Amino acid sequence: MNVLTKYTAHRAIKALAIVSLSGWVTLGATAHAQVLSLPDDTLAGQRSSSTDSQQRQGQQGPAQGQIDDSPRADWRSGTYGPVPNSQPRNPDMLPPFGFNLFTGGFRGAIGDGLNADYRIKPGDQVTVRAWGAIELDRVLPVDAQGNIFIPGSGPINVEGQSSRQVDNSVRQAITSVYPENVEVYTNLQGVQPVAVYVTGYVENPGRYAGTPDDSLLYFLDQAGGIDQDLGSYRQVRVMRNGNQIATVDLYDFLINGTIPRPQFQDGDTIVVEERGPAIAVVGDVHRELRYELTSNTLSGAELVNLARLRSGVSHVLLRGSRPSGPIAQYYPLDSFAVQTIRSGDEVTFSADQRSETIVVEVEGSYYGPSRYALPRNARLSELLDAIAVPERMTAVESISIQRESVKEQQRQSMEDSLRRLETTYLSAPSSTNEEAQVRAQEAELIQNFVERARELEPSGRMVVAHDGNISDIRLQDGDVITIPEISDSLLVSGEVLVPQAAVYSPGMNVIDYIESAGGFTNRADDDHILLVRQNGAVENAKNSPLRPGDEILVMPAAPTHNLQLAATLTQILYQVAVATRVAVDL
Repeated sequence: MNVLTKYTAHRAIKALAIVSLSGWVTLGATAHAQVLSLPDDTLAGQRSSSTDSQQRQGQQGPAQGQIDDSPRADWRSGTYGPVPNSQPRNPDMLPPFGFNLFTGGFRGAIGDGLNADYRIKPGDQVTVRAWGAIELDRVLPVDAQGNIFIPGSGPINVEGQSSRQVDNSVRQAITSVYPENVEVYTNLQGVQPVAVYVTGYVENPGRYAGTPDDSLLYFLDQAGGIDQDLGSYRQVRVMRNGNQIATVDLYDFLINGTIPRPQFQDGDTIVVEERGPAIAVVGDVHRELRYELTSNTLSGAELVNLARLRSGVSHVLLRGSRPSGPIAQYYPLDSFAVQTIRSGDEVTFSADQRSETIVVEVEGSYYGPSRYALPRNARLSELLDAIAVPERMTAVESISIQRESVKEQQRQSMEDSLRRLETTYLSAPSSTNEEAQVRAQEAELIQNFVERARELEPSGRMVVAHDGNISDIRLQDGDVITIPEISDSLLVSGEVLVPQAAVYSPGMNVIDYIESAGGFTNRADDDHILLVRQNGAVENAKNSPLRPGDEILVMPAAPTHNLQLAATLTQILYQVAVATRVAVDL
C-alpha cells in the first residue's frame, strides 16, 4: 500500500524524478530586481532594450522619478571589487605553516654518523681485522694528516672517504703486501663529536653538540625551534669559515620530506633568517595558517599546492591591498591558479557550490531504506509516492517532519522569551520590604525555571497533515519524515500523580484518563490541558476530541499572585510545551 493511497484524491500522483529548471531568477522582493543569469539571447535582448531606452533619453541618466536599476557589478563574472571598507586579516595573527615541526623530538634522536655517505675526518676511528696470511685486529685512529697506520703496510690516507672507500683502500694496502690467502674486514668504529652554533631567529641561540652527520633539524630543535613570530622557515643558512655551504627551505621538508644533509664540522654556524613576506590562508582548509613567501608574490597554483584544502572547495576569495587601493576578488578554484598573491593578502578558500542532491530520513511504519537521496527541489508528495507502508498498520494521516531550521527557530524563540522574562521581571524595583521579599522568592523561582527550560531540546517538528490532507512542501536536506504506526493507546503526562500510558477507549474523555492516572497534582493547572497529536499538532484538550496515539499533557500552574507574571509564565510554559512536548514544572 502506498503512503498516499488514501490521500491523493486532491492531487495527481507524481513520479519521483528530477525537475529541470528552465531559467534562473533572483530572490529579490522588488519589481526592479536584477536577473542573476540568463541565456545569451535574452541578455542580448535586454542590452538592446537598454540601449534603445538610453537613446530615447538622449544618452542621459534615468528621468526624474524613475529607478536606476542598472547593476553596480557584473555578478556573472564572479569577481568583485574594490571594497574600500574590507580589510584582510593580518597574517601575523595566524600561526606559521610548520609551527608544530619542532614538537617531534628531533633533539632526542641520537645520530651515530655511520651512514653510507659519511666522510671520514681526523679524530674518527676505523676497526681493521685481517686473517689468513696475517692476523690483525686493531682500532686505528685517523690522525691529523687524515691517515691511519696499518702494521706491515704503513700509513694510508682515508680523509674524505666514505666507509666503502676506506674498506677498499685498506684491502688494497694489505693485499699489496700479502697477495694470497688473506681476508680483510673494516668498520667505522666511531666519529668525532662536533659543536655547532645555532643563531638568528631561534628561541634559544647557542652552541650545541652533535655528530657530523646529524640533521640540521636536530640542532634547530636543540635551540628550541624557529621563532614563530620572527623566524623564517624558508631561509636557513649553514655557514663554515665565513662561507655559505648550504641553504635550507624547510617547506621542502614539510611538503615533500626532502632536506639537504650537509656534514657538519666543529664550529659550523646555522643561521635562521628573519621571516619574509607572508599571506594569510583561511576558510575551508584543514588549518588556518600563515604562509611565508620566498619573494613578494606567489601564484595561485603554488598556494594551492602549499595549503591543505578540505574536500569540496570550489571558490577562492582574494583580499588585499594594491597601489590602486584595497581589492576583494572572488574566483572559481580553476581560475585562481593563474592569479598573483602578494605579501599581506588574505586568501579564503570556500566550498561555495550548492549541492543538487539532498538526503532525507524516514522513520516509523514503512517498507524500504531509512535514507533517500533526492533532487534539491523534491517535494514531500514525490517521496511519499515512492514509499510503501504496511496496510491497516500505518497512521498516514499523522505524518510529520522534523526539520533542523525549525528546531533552531524554536530554540531561538524560547531563548528570546526566557531572556525577556529575566530582563523585565528580575530587574523590576520593589516599593516595600514585603514586596522585596516576595520578589526575591519569585526571582529564585524564575531563575530555576529558566535554567531548566534552557536545557530542553526543541523537537523541530512541523505539522504537515491536517484535516485529511498532507501539505506538499519542498523537502530540505536533513529532514526526518515520521510515518507513525497506528496506536491503540494514549499517554497521560505532566502534572498528574501517576504519568502512564492507557488503552484508548472511545467512551472516555480527558478527565477520565487523568483520574485513571491518579488525578491532578497540587501544582496542576486544570484549566490548561493540552493534547499532543501524533502529527505533532498541539491543541487545547477542551475543544478537541481524543484520538488513539494522543498525549494528554497537563500543564503546571504559575505559583505566583502577580497576575502579570502569572500570565507571562503561562505563555512561556505553553511555548516550551509546544516546542519540546515537555511540561516544565516551576
